[in-house]
Amino acid sequence: MATSIRLRRICAVAVVAGGAYFTVLSDPSIASSDRGVGGSSFTAIKQRIADPFAAVPSRAVQESALMGSSSVNPLDILVVGGGATGSGVALDAATRGLRVGLVEREDFSSGTSSRSTKLIHGGVRYLEKAVFNLDYGQLKLVFHALEERKQVIDNAPHLCHALPCMTPCFNWFDVIYYWMGLKMYDLVAGRRLLHLSRYYSAQESVELFPTLARKGKDRSLKGTVVYYDGQMNDSRLNVALACTAALAGAAVLNHAEVVSFLRDEGTGRIIGARIRNNLSGKEFDTYAKVVVNAAGPFCDSVRKMADKEAKPIICPSSGVHIVLPDYYSPEGMGLIVPKTKDGRVVFMLPWLGEQLLAPLTQTPVRRTDVLSAWSGIRPLAMDPNAKSTESISRDHVVCEDFPGLVTITGGKWTTYRSMAEDAVDAAIESGKLSPTNKCVTYNLQLVGADGWDPASFTILAQQYVRMKRSYGGKVVPGVMDTTVAKHLSHAYGTFAERVAAIAQNENMGKRLAHGYPILEAEVAYCARHEYCESAVDFIARRSRLAFLDTDAARRAVPRVIQILAAEHKWDKSRQKQELQKAKEFLETFKSSRNAQFHDGKHN
Repeated sequence: MATSIRLRRICAVAVVAGGAYFTVLSDPSIASSDRGVGGSSFTAIKQRIADPFAAVPSRAVQESALMGSSSVNPLDILVVGGGATGSGVALDAATRGLRVGLVEREDFSSGTSSRSTKLIHGGVRYLEKAVFNLDYGQLKLVFHALEERKQVIDNAPHLCHALPCMTPCFNWFDVIYYWMGLKMYDLVAGRRLLHLSRYYSAQESVELFPTLARKGKDRSLKGTVVYYDGQMNDSRLNVALACTAALAGAAVLNHAEVVSFLRDEGTGRIIGARIRNNLSGKEFDTYAKVVVNAAGPFCDSVRKMADKEAKPIICPSSGVHIVLPDYYSPEGMGLIVPKTKDGRVVFMLPWLGEQLLAPLTQTPVRRTDVLSAWSGIRPLAMDPNAKSTESISRDHVVCEDFPGLVTITGGKWTTYRSMAEDAVDAAIESGKLSPTNKCVTYNLQLVGADGWDPASFTILAQQYVRMKRSYGGKVVPGVMDTTVAKHLSHAYGTFAERVAAIAQNENMGKRLAHGYPILEAEVAYCARHEYCESAVDFIARRSRLAFLDTDAARRAVPRVIQILAAEHKWDKSRQKQELQKAKEFLETFKSSRNAQFHDGKHN
C-alpha cells in the first residue's frame, strides 16, 4: 500500500511539474529576451573581456581606485567578499555601468567557494522533497537552478562540463523509483537539459564502472540509472569571475579586509568602509553609496560591525570531501547515492584526474590512498526571528537590515549569477543608483571562454614546446604533451597560449609536481594576470594541487615561492614567511601523510 501511494504521488506531481514547467518558460520576467541589453559602453566591455591579449589592471591600480573615492565622489557599490557571489555582484554591477569596488580579506574563493562538491546541479533532492511534500516552492527552486546550471556551463565552457552520474539500485523498486524521478528531472530541465537520463542493466553498469559493488547487504545489483549534472573547477571559475569584473571596470582587491564601517554623521547610514591591506598593513577609507555584504559564512560578523545586536541569519552546514587516486573509478563517470541510512548523500566524482569520494565501491579504500581531505562550510540562510531551524532555506536571502548595508547569503554555487543580480537590484534601490542598463550577465562569457573549443588544446600541442631547466642548469626542450595541453586549455581557456608562451620563451616548462600537469609557467602567469599574491593562493586556488594531493603540493611549494619571489620582488624574510604559511595551510588538509589515524599503523 505504501509503495502504491508513493508511486501515485510521483505521477501526480509529474503532471504538476509539466504544467509548472510551461508556466516558468512562458513567464516574461525570466525570458532571455527580456534581459537588459547594454549600449556602446557595454559593447566595449564585452570586447575587452573577449580580447585574448587583455590584461587586468595591476593590484596597485586597483588599490588606488579604492583609495580615490571620497564622500563627495563615492563608488556606487563596495562589495565585501570575493567568493562566487561577491565576485558575481562586482561583475553584474560593473557591466551595468556602475562604479564598483570589491575587497576580500584573504583570496578570491578562499572560503566556501573553493571547497564545494564541484557540481553545478539543479537539486535532485529538492525535486524529491517537492514531490513528497507537494511543495511548489521547492519545485520552483529546481526550475531556477536548472536554468542557471546550463548558463554557468555556457558562460565558462572551458571550466565547466556535463558529467554523467550513476545511481546504483539494489532492488527493483529503486530501479523504478529513481528512473521515474530522474525522468522527471529531465522534464523539469526542459530546453536546458544536458543529456537524457537512462537505465543500465547490472552487467552494463559494471562494464561502465568496473569498481562498482555488485552486492550490498544480502542484495545484488539490479542496475543503475544514469543522469547528467554539471561539474566545474570551482576556484578557477571564481578567479575568472573576479578577473572578468576587473576587465569590466571593477576595482577588485584580494588580501584587503574591512575593519570598520564609515557612517554618515547625520543619518547613521553606512557610506563606506575602513580597509586594511593585509599584505602591506596600510589602512585607507573607501566611500560608497551602498555596501554589499557577500561574505558567505562570515556575513554575520560583517553585519555585527554595523549592529552589535544583529541576530544571526546563517546556519552553517559542513560537508567532508576525500580525494583518492584515479583507479578507484573510471574517468568521466560519477557515482551518487541520493540517500543513505543517516540521510546523507554519498558520491564519487572524477575531478581533475583524481576522485572525490565518500566510500561506495567494491575496491577496499586504504587510508594510505587518501591524497587529500577537507571540509567545506555552506552558509544556509535562516530567519533570525524564527524559533526553530525549520526556517532554514536552501534558497538565497537578500536583506537590508541596516541602512546602506545590503546582505546577500544562502543559495548555492549554481545560482551565484542570479543571486548577484538580486543583490545588485537591491543595492540600486537602496542607494537610488542610476545604472546604464539592466543585468547583462545571463549571456556574458567569462575571460578565456570566447572562441574556446574542446579541441583548442591541439594548437598548444602542435605549436609550443616546454623549455625546461635541468638540475644542472642546462635548458632542454620538452614535448607539450596532450595531458599538459588539455590541462592548460581547460584551466585558462583562450588565454592558455599565453601560459604556453611563458613555458617556451622563459624556460618554465617543467612540471611543478610529479604526476600532475601543472607547469612552473602557470605560477608566473597567475602572478602577472590573476592577482596571485602568495604561495597558498597558487597551490589552493590558481592550481588545485593542495586539494588534489597535499603531499605533492608540499613538495612544490619551494619552487612556487621562488617564482613568486622573482615576480613580486620578495626579500628573504617574505620568502621564509610564505614557506611557513604554506606549511600551516597544508596542515589543515588531511592525507595519509599528516592525518592522525590512531589505528596502530599511522601516527
